[in-house]
Order: sequence, then C-alpha cells, then structure tokens
Amino acid sequence: MSTSLLLPTALSPFRLGSRRYGKRALLPLCLKPAIENSTVFNRRRCSSNLTFHHYPLLSRKVHVVRTSIRDTEEAPVVGEDSAAFDLGEQKLSSWIYFSVILGVVLFVLDVVWIDNSTGIGKDFINSVSSISDSPEVVMLILILIFATVHSGLATLRDTGEKLIGERPFRVLFAGVSLPLAVSTVVYFINHRYDGLQLWQLQNVSGVHELVWLSNFISFFLLYPSTFNLLEVAAVDKPKMHLWETGIMRITRHPQLAGQVIWCLAHMIWIGNSVAVAASVGLIGHHLFGAWNGDRRLAIRYGEAFEVVKNRTSIIPFGAILDGRQKLPKDYYKEFIRLPYLAITVLTIGAYLAHPLMQAGSYGLHW
Repeated sequence: MSTSLLLPTALSPFRLGSRRYGKRALLPLCLKPAIENSTVFNRRRCSSNLTFHHYPLLSRKVHVVRTSIRDTEEAPVVGEDSAAFDLGEQKLSSWIYFSVILGVVLFVLDVVWIDNSTGIGKDFINSVSSISDSPEVVMLILILIFATVHSGLATLRDTGEKLIGERPFRVLFAGVSLPLAVSTVVYFINHRYDGLQLWQLQNVSGVHELVWLSNFISFFLLYPSTFNLLEVAAVDKPKMHLWETGIMRITRHPQLAGQVIWCLAHMIWIGNSVAVAASVGLIGHHLFGAWNGDRRLAIRYGEAFEVVKNRTSIIPFGAILDGRQKLPKDYYKEFIRLPYLAITVLTIGAYLAHPLMQAGSYGLHW
C-alpha cells in the first residue's frame, strides 16, 4: 500500500514519528537524509525499533513524497497529539487565572444576561418568541441566530486575530456566543414537552439505559472540539489545531458525531415536534461547521491537512474500516489521559445535575 508522507523544508507546528509536542520535534534518524535532501525515501529502510533524533519544527510549506508503508502499521503523525496532558508542565498560576476568569465570566453572564432583573436575556427570548406562536419555529430561529454568530465569527477568525490579536478575539467570540447558547438551551429545557407528541417510548424497557449510554458517548465526542481549557479561557494563546490522535482517528469531526448521537437520544426520549425541530437545527449547524472547519484547516495547513483528511473520516470508523486509518497497537493509551477522565466525571455530573438545570431554567420563565 502506498501513501503520502510530509517532509519538511523549514519550520512548522507539526511533528513526525512522535506523540509529544514541544519546541522541537522528534524524527526517526532514517528519515533525516531524505528530509535534508528533500528526496524520496523508502519507509522499509526504517527498522521496527526506530531511534529518534531532535529536529527543528517542520514547515507549514511541505513537500509530499511517495513512500511504501507495507511493513508498518501506521504512518507518522503529522497533526497534533490530542488530549495530551503533562501535569509536570502545568503552571499553578495558569489554573488560578483560569478559575478567576471563569468566575468573572459567570458573574458577568448572570448580571448582564441571565438575571431577569438586570439582564437582557429574557427580552431577547421575548423578542424572538414574538415572531411566532410555534415553539418549533422559535427553537429553530434561536438555533439559527446562534449558528450564524458562532460560525460567522469562526469564519472571521484569521482576520479578527490579525486585527485585534488571538486573546481579544477569543474573548469576543466567547462573549457573544455564550449568552446565545445559554438562551437556546434554556428555551429548549422549558419548552421541550411542548408541540405535537409523535411517539412515546419512555416506559419501554431498556430505552432509558439506551438514552443514557448514548448521551454518555456523545459527550466524549462533543468535548474534543477543544482539548485545552486554558486556551478556551484565553489564559494560553488560542491556536487553531490540527488534531490527529485519540478520538480523531475514529472521526475527524467528533463534535458533529456527538451532536447527532445527542439529538437522536433526546428525540427518542422526548418524542415530540420540538425535539425534532431542535435536532434538525443542531445537526444542520454542525454539518455546516464540519464543512467550514475542513475549509479553514485546509487554508491554514495546506497539504498537511490533506494528509490528515485522507486518513480520517467524518463518519465514525469509516477510515478504519476501509483501511485508510491504521490504529497503533497501544491505541487505548491515547484515551488513558486526564482530559478524558475529567470529561467522564463531568458527564456523570451533568446527568446528576439535570434536576438543578431544569429548576434553574424554569425559574427564568423564558
């Protein structure tokens, strides 16, 4: 089987032959001559027990060369190692900043948007609700507004970061998207049992367990939209990442897959027209997001993205089943990491907190 591997010409954020990322990249010694001379090399020359050599970070402008990988199970990773977390590299001050920023954001969100006595969230919901008496239509409009703002700002990210910088643009992005997301979620919770009942399966044996398991899986897929919480809060400088390991081997767009699973599970459980409307809107938004995300990554990373794209798939397990994705023997280790443990705890916590979320939403009367 033949495939394309990236060889460097200068500096780059990519790393071949290694799963850790830092200021320097690790490359097999047997690749060095081909890299330095920009010549085609045969992967068979590399032994199964590769030694590694420090080599400068690769260039975003890369040469694609043909090589045989019949004698190896996987090609070198050209993207980033997802969910990698080294406790020794963490700074206590960074997480203190994160906690302070999170507290400030939640306080401002409550005062400016959520609290009915001081915020404008209720006025926003009332304005949208005045367009139609149909909760299905209002639900779709809320999702459309959020999707337009969220995806629109994502599309303008490169331009926005050049104008005002990475951190200010992330603050703007979150500051506009978060209130709209909260409004959409609260409206859905408060109106999820409105509309026309299409089916009723809640009393069917096994349905609750199926829905719970589906939601649990969906959160594992939804979370990898970002693996670095410090970047989300702009404590670390936000970056556009080309993830390739972990869940990305299963699907290149885990958030899309997770959203589809979440929507199907809630449609099965609720079984009415509001749930269907919300699902149609959310899945449509994420389909666009997958297309737009690929387009932006192609612009940012060029041929490197094409390599990752060719050995991953949007449909879960698609690239694995057709042989384009070769899983490492120790693939399970890419999930035995603190971020995945954290999302496990948070997913269980979110399930247990459903009564609190419902009570909070009902109290807002949106």
